[in-house]
Amino acid sequence: MSKFFQQVKSIANFADHVDITGTIEGIKKSIDFKGPNVWILAFAVIVASVGLNVNSTPVIIGAMLISPLMGPIIGTGLAVGINDSMLLKRALKNLGIMVLISILASTLFFAISPLSLDEPTELLARTRPTIYDVFIAFFGGLAGIVEGSRKEKGTVIAGVAIATALMPPLCTAGYGIANLNIAYFAGAIYLFFINSLFIALATFIIVRYLRFPLVKFEDPVKQRRVRRMISIVTVLMILPSVYTGVIVIRENTFNVSAKQFVNENKTIDNSYIYDYKINHTGRSSTLELSIAGEQLNEGQRERLYSSLEKFGIGRNHLVIKENATIDPLDEGGVVKSIFERNDLEIQKREEMLRQMEAELNAIKSREIPYRQIAEEILAQHPGLTFFSIARGASINLSDFNSSDKIMVMAKWKEPISESELKKLEQWLAVRLGEKSVIIIQVE
Repeated sequence: MSKFFQQVKSIANFADHVDITGTIEGIKKSIDFKGPNVWILAFAVIVASVGLNVNSTPVIIGAMLISPLMGPIIGTGLAVGINDSMLLKRALKNLGIMVLISILASTLFFAISPLSLDEPTELLARTRPTIYDVFIAFFGGLAGIVEGSRKEKGTVIAGVAIATALMPPLCTAGYGIANLNIAYFAGAIYLFFINSLFIALATFIIVRYLRFPLVKFEDPVKQRRVRRMISIVTVLMILPSVYTGVIVIRENTFNVSAKQFVNENKTIDNSYIYDYKINHTGRSSTLELSIAGEQLNEGQRERLYSSLEKFGIGRNHLVIKENATIDPLDEGGVVKSIFERNDLEIQKREEMLRQMEAELNAIKSREIPYRQIAEEILAQHPGLTFFSIARGASINLSDFNSSDKIMVMAKWKEPISESELKKLEQWLAVRLGEKSVIIIQVE
């Protein structure tokens, strides 16, 4: 067993593949915000803003790849890991400048952009951070620093840049400012800080694990204060993400249950659900049904409530709207309800046709090819003079249980022996794919 663990340890060990000096120098160079990095950041901001504005995932991915924001964040983790206060100040200063420029540039872009999206899914995805974003940032950061410390560099950094998504939240924050949407701004900034903090934390852990050379603090009290502050900030950043993660799971569960409920209750006697809407507000979620046809009575409403509770949703979360029934001026709703009704009727008829076709095929499959069977038996026993075959049942008179049987009556010029009759029964059972065949020889 110890040999096995030694082998696993040798496989998992990556300390021998690390260039500590080269890693520190490389990270320090990536921290500085000057020269090419200024222009690259400007380009990345515009690309990400355009991608969010047109709801294009590939464009946003491109912005993540070219963004230089990762440098100061990893630099922050390195500085804390090696106790380098000067490097920490430099990294935080450059990160602050990058963040400020990114937000200002994206705010200006969205303020002058003429495009407006009805469902900006890419923007919305950056406004509600959850605990899962913490996991992505942390493990992405681990992958990033492990890759960055290797002697032979690979393509992992590009994947980390896409997974942790630093630039889009900043551009979403700019969108929130440009459109005076505080919720968008707060959610996006929170997501950016989650990503930044846990990438830096992952860097700190790997730096300490690999035992990078430490820079001693001149003041031990200040060193302890910095570590305590980092721990407190980390915990404070995690707690809201756990809460939002629980909210997202609850809302997703409600959405799935609500859709299953609607699909099962499309028609209610002479009424039917032609549209539905799910609303999430704070801790409460509601399902709003739009019903056309005859107005629901109390019994029908109670059936809906009972079905709803079967899917784990309380009746106080259901809102029933019957405007299409009582408002003749709602032309859009009426037209939509007509089409919905027609679709439901077509679906019912198609389902009925499929069932009838299946039943017909089942009946056909049980049909006996009477003439063919008679010809085949006559070929085996030329003396056959009379032949009758039918599908029937044998009834047990003690308990009146029945069993399917093929009943045959046959007559030959010269009666055949019992053994030949038994062979003929076995052959006919195989020929028809039936378990029980009885041949009665008529004298």
